[in-house]
Amino acid sequence: MSIEAKICNHLADLSEVKLASAYLCEECIKTGSGWIHLRTCQTCGLTHCCDDSPNKHATKHFHETGHPIIASAEPEERWLWCFQDEIFAIY
Repeated sequence: MSIEAKICNHLADLSEVKLASAYLCEECIKTGSGWIHLRTCQTCGLTHCCDDSPNKHATKHFHETGHPIIASAEPEERWLWCFQDEIFAIY
């Protein structure tokens, strides 16, 4: 039996996890919208709403900037997601 494992250099190169500086999505605030959960970009440190939220700003941020990794900004959650390689990791 052969098992293939996807490797993500973006996650491998991450030296520290950036945490949300505030629990809010500034893009949602600009439009007067709300969010469900928040994610923090590991390239620039901006925090945006998740795909369960109406505006999906974290995914839009990835498509606009190419910044591949987000971390959950939710209390007690310690995970990362690489949009480019579609890999999930717990830290």
